[in-house]
Amino acid sequence: MRRISTSPPKATGIGQLSLVEHALCPLDPKLSLVKNLVFDCKYSYSDTSGERLSSNVSVFCPLGLSASDELYLWGMLALTLRQTDPLPEFYATPHWCLRQLQVIDHANKRGGRQYQQFADAMRRLSAITYISDAFYDPIRQEHRKVRFHFFSYSLPSDNDSGRAWHFMWDPLFFKMVLATAGQFRFDLAVYRELDAASRRLFLFASKVLSRRPEVRALPLEHVAHDLLGFSPSLANYDSKIKINKCIEKLVRLQVLSDGDVFRTGPGKFFVRLRRGAYFNVAPELRGSLAPCDSPLFEPLQAIGFDDVSANRLIRRYRSDLLSEWIDITQAAIERFGRSYFHKSPMAFLVDSVSKAA
Repeated sequence: MRRISTSPPKATGIGQLSLVEHALCPLDPKLSLVKNLVFDCKYSYSDTSGERLSSNVSVFCPLGLSASDELYLWGMLALTLRQTDPLPEFYATPHWCLRQLQVIDHANKRGGRQYQQFADAMRRLSAITYISDAFYDPIRQEHRKVRFHFFSYSLPSDNDSGRAWHFMWDPLFFKMVLATAGQFRFDLAVYRELDAASRRLFLFASKVLSRRPEVRALPLEHVAHDLLGFSPSLANYDSKIKINKCIEKLVRLQVLSDGDVFRTGPGKFFVRLRRGAYFNVAPELRGSLAPCDSPLFEPLQAIGFDDVSANRLIRRYRSDLLSEWIDITQAAIERFGRSYFHKSPMAFLVDSVSKAA
């Protein structure tokens, strides 16, 4: 059984409140990792008068999508928002991202299986178009019709390049995530312990059970298909077994104190969830990154700056401006070598960024 600790977790994720109400794709990779996938689902919400309504969602995935890709969506959102001044534009090497998300550690070599999985996930996520007829807008505090992407990217064509990848979050999506009422943080270490279906139930529980002690009656079919992503053709008996397995895993991690699937009549099954000790302790989640943990620190070291100089540059200049000139400098080093610079790559970068500031 997981021990509840008051120490800060080593890594956190950020969930978007409306997105965790449903799956983004089927759980079965044979159904989800196909080109031109369209995943339709729905979920219920209450309007300002308390009336229960439905939100209909379509997730268009031209390159397909894997349920495991969601780790990188929530993780990259958290890394972006941990910057001192979070902007939609985000620069980071894949090595830095994977290390921050604890997919790899300092001993791992650059490249390999984890890097390819990350690159494949980013490619699939970047192609998604999300459409909803009742997405909650935390800025306007109302449900609205929306259509957005998650992010775009630009990265070196050479897979062996040490330069940062350039991510650009969709402005509409980013604004709604940035709003305090549009997001929640969760323990990424707990998330990574779980299988894909249990991860989705964990995020849903993290949203709703942080506000109330229990969820009394969720329709079984909704939980199985819309929330967790099981096939809609799955029989109730099989859905019950699979959902109970997810509940058992969350009980072991103390996310839930209890939960079950119960029957109210012929063919009518519901899911009940009760809040666990996980929610009794408000973890002191990591705040803004120190300069030495910045995604810009290692690229500056690679250019030739010592630790003190790299820290000074990170503190002094806007991250988007400094990122751009780091990339320009590294591109010149890769193409022409260090002898290309009149004095040194370090002098070129400092002079360029100071003039551009």
